[in-house]
Amino acid sequence: MHPYFSLQGRTALVTGGTRGIGKMIAKAFLEAGATVYVCARDGEACAQTAAELSAFGTCHGLAANLASEEGVQALAAQLAGEIDQLDILVNNAGTTWGAPLESYPAKGWEKVMQLNVTSVFSCIQQLLPLLRKAGSAANPARVINIGSVAGITSHGEDAYAYGPSKAALHQLSRMLARELVSQHINVNVIAPGRFPSKMTQFIAQDEAALAEDTALIPMKRWGREEEMAALAISLASTAGAYMTGTVIPIDGGFSL
Repeated sequence: MHPYFSLQGRTALVTGGTRGIGKMIAKAFLEAGATVYVCARDGEACAQTAAELSAFGTCHGLAANLASEEGVQALAAQLAGEIDQLDILVNNAGTTWGAPLESYPAKGWEKVMQLNVTSVFSCIQQLLPLLRKAGSAANPARVINIGSVAGITSHGEDAYAYGPSKAALHQLSRMLARELVSQHINVNVIAPGRFPSKMTQFIAQDEAALAEDTALIPMKRWGREEEMAALAISLASTAGAYMTGTVIPIDGGFSL
C-alpha cells in the first residue's frame, strides 16, 4: 500500500462495526495496517466479527449499547483502559423507523434521533481525551461520521425521522469540525447512498424493488464494498489530513 494511504500504527474504533458499512470500513482499516476495535450491542456478534476480521490484522470486539449516555460512558471507560490514544473514530451505529405518515409514532422519532444524533455527539464527547492525545498538527485525529444522502435529498420512503436525523448529524459534524480543528481533530461525514446492509436487505431480496430502486440512481447500481473502503481509508489517512467539515456523498449520483 502506498504510504499516503497507510494506517500503520494507528488505532480505530468503528461503532456498529459488526455488519454492513461499519464492517466494510473496519476491514479496510485493518488491511491498511490499523488496529481496529469494533463495537455493537450484541457481544457475541462483536466476538465473531473480531475473530473473522483478525485474518486481516489486529481486531478487537467490544460490546456496547450506545442508545444511552451511560452505555457510551461505559464504552469510553473500557477503551481508555485498553489504549492510550484513539487515532480514528467512525460513528456508524444507527437505526431507522418506517411507518405511514398518519401513524408515525413519537417513539420512532425518539429512537432514531437518539442513536443517529445524540449518541454520536456522546461518543465524540466521551472519547475526546483519547482523540486529543492522538492528534497533532502533522497528523490530526479523525472523526468520520456516517451520514446519508437521505439527509441531503427529500426521498423519505416513509422513514420520516431518518432523513432529518442524518441532516442533523451533517450539521453537528460541521459545528464540531470548526470547534475541534484547533485541537488537531478532523471531523468529516460520509453520506452513503445504497450499499448492502441490514437496513437495505429488504430491497436487495426483492427483485422488483431492487430494479425500481436502482432506476433512481444515475449509475444504475448500488455501491460496492471496495468503494466505501477506499473512501474511508482516504479520510483516515494522509489524503484526509487537510480535510475537515466536509459531507461527501457516495451515492452513484443519487443526490443530483
